[in-house]
Amino acid sequence: MDILVCIKQVPASNKVEVDPVTGVLLRDGADSKMNPYDLYALETALRIREKEGGTISVISMGPPQAEAVIREAFAMGADRGALLSDRRFGGADVLATSYTIAQGIRKMGKFDLILCGKQTTDGDTAQVGSEVSEWLGIPSVSNVKKIEKVEADGITVEMDLPNELEIAKVAYPCLLSADKDIFQPRLPSYVKKMETKDREIEIYSLDDMEDKDETHYGLNGSPTQVKRIFPPEKNDHREVWTDEGDVMADKLFHMMKEMKFI
Repeated sequence: MDILVCIKQVPASNKVEVDPVTGVLLRDGADSKMNPYDLYALETALRIREKEGGTISVISMGPPQAEAVIREAFAMGADRGALLSDRRFGGADVLATSYTIAQGIRKMGKFDLILCGKQTTDGDTAQVGSEVSEWLGIPSVSNVKKIEKVEADGITVEMDLPNELEIAKVAYPCLLSADKDIFQPRLPSYVKKMETKDREIEIYSLDDMEDKDETHYGLNGSPTQVKRIFPPEKNDHREVWTDEGDVMADKLFHMMKEMKFI
């Protein structure tokens, strides 16, 4: 089975500068790590390969420093990696991001199974995986918390929906978005890290894509535009009441009424 895992490099902390003009994160030089949800997806791929055989490729989109998460994936057991890196990809919203990744997947080849993390810790939209499947024209399942069965003609999964658990069988090729705790991610292997330190990472720019129209990528291809990003205002005001319970209850009631909470 040929498996592809979509991974992303995200900021390691919430102290990240924002471009005041474009409103996008300034990732160059910032401390970063692999998106935690993508670790679950990668571990899922490794578990499936251990039982069914096959290959695992990873794909990421970002600046050159994002090669680090591909190297980490190699150290965990991935066989092949590609990075979509071009300044013309910068500032992409979920639509342009999913389109770029879909184009990169087409460039890499055909896969039986594509795995994504449920969401990223920097964007938190949980939309990119599903949109990638739409661009590729393949079925997708989100919120996957368990792999029930892997068969020659499809994969059966359990989904964690808001009000119920649902089991579905999906035919290949398909895309799954893995929820946290589907498997406990393994640690990178130092031995594998040294074995793969010189392994080639394929770098793709817009010029390598089948669609070379710049208006479909980055800020140009993003219908969602960030007008302004700012830190939330801090409200440190507080009152300390000390009195009998019925007196404080009455005081709280009138306060909530004045603030129009009730």
